[in-house]
Amino acid sequence: MSENPSTIEKIGGWVRQSLTVKLMSIGFLILILLIPTMMIHSLIKEREYRRDATVREISDTWGNAQTIAGPVLTVPYQKYHITEDDDGKNKKTVVTTHYAHFLPNDLDIKSKVSPEIRYRGIYEAILYNTQLNFNGKFDRPNFNALGVGEENVLWKEAFIAVGITDMRGIQESIELQWDSLQVLFDPGIPVNDIFGSGVNVGIGLKDTETAKTSHTFSLDININGSESLNFMPLGKETTLTMESDWGSPSFNGAFLPDGRNITPDGFTANWKVLHLNRNYPQQWIGKSQDISQSQFGLSLLMPLDQYQKNERSVKYAIMFICLTFLLFFFVEILNTTRIHPLQYLLVGLSICVFYLLLLSFSEQIGFNNAYFIASAGVILLITIYSKSVLKNNFLTMVMFGTLIGLYGFLYSLLQLQDYALLMGSVGLFVILAAVMYLSRNIDWYTIGKRQQ
Repeated sequence: MSENPSTIEKIGGWVRQSLTVKLMSIGFLILILLIPTMMIHSLIKEREYRRDATVREISDTWGNAQTIAGPVLTVPYQKYHITEDDDGKNKKTVVTTHYAHFLPNDLDIKSKVSPEIRYRGIYEAILYNTQLNFNGKFDRPNFNALGVGEENVLWKEAFIAVGITDMRGIQESIELQWDSLQVLFDPGIPVNDIFGSGVNVGIGLKDTETAKTSHTFSLDININGSESLNFMPLGKETTLTMESDWGSPSFNGAFLPDGRNITPDGFTANWKVLHLNRNYPQQWIGKSQDISQSQFGLSLLMPLDQYQKNERSVKYAIMFICLTFLLFFFVEILNTTRIHPLQYLLVGLSICVFYLLLLSFSEQIGFNNAYFIASAGVILLITIYSKSVLKNNFLTMVMFGTLIGLYGFLYSLLQLQDYALLMGSVGLFVILAAVMYLSRNIDWYTIGKRQQ
């Protein structure tokens, strides 16, 4: 009976000293810390979703993303069909109305975008007002190219249509200058072959004998929108000139600007698109063409999106926990200082709290300031705790310097979006090389015996 306590003590001492058990316990703690890390990641997505919902709510009352397309000249014509009964005796003529659409020969667009930021609580939305001017020329509709006899054309029912995605953004009445005629647009489009929503105005073309060979037009649109502004290259030659005092535009869509000048005080950009650059003709009948794939324009981006940076930073949480645990583990091995798994757990939880602090502070004071406050607080917390655990000023300062290097490294990764993968790979390589160098002379098989 006297041998049992001695055996139990030996087993307990072996468990306390075994490197394998220590590494397994550290690995188990890392798996446990995945839970709060995933919860923080879900919280970031939830806050981002709430922000997006608030932005949509603000945009709905001001004007959503706008796509302006047009003008398009639409001319109806009649088509005659002869029908008969099954027995072939009674015949009758049925008249149906179809619509032919014609695009301008020249289209010049000028846009002056005036952005502003609206706040609701801690959230902000990018809104804009744009003054648009359209000028151009329509050639005489050529129905012979469409296989339609001009005697069937309803010239007096011709109308001009302009597509506008969100009609709530229109601020003033829209007037069309058609040759010497001035007419006001009405809401809606008689036929939705091209646009789902927009405005139209009847122009009443004259028949072939008294018709002009071409028509000039001009119109101005004052409209509100949010986030993005896009156009359609409907002219045989479309030119767009855009200017704004917004310093961080993102040009997107099917065509990029031919020239642009971006400064912190604003930008200017110009496009030139030919009809050969798109996949639809200058005239067609009905719904045979889809013009939506040719839109181009810009998006107004916020200079910083704290939720994207928070989400990127939390992806490095496990790496930070592993590196910090590795640092404590080497201190424990090389300095023969025992560190309890509970102490590892507390250090890991403090790292998780860093990401929670970063999220909450970044919503109030911006990401950069939040990162400085959160990292400084966690570094000081772990350093002070390390001093009480290690009881060694030199090792405490080593821990302090290493944590500063790690959090500085993470900040650099978050700032360098294009080079984040390269910097991260090089950084991990350097860390691995340092660990291999420091542990090159350790005899892992006999280290437990030396500690005893």
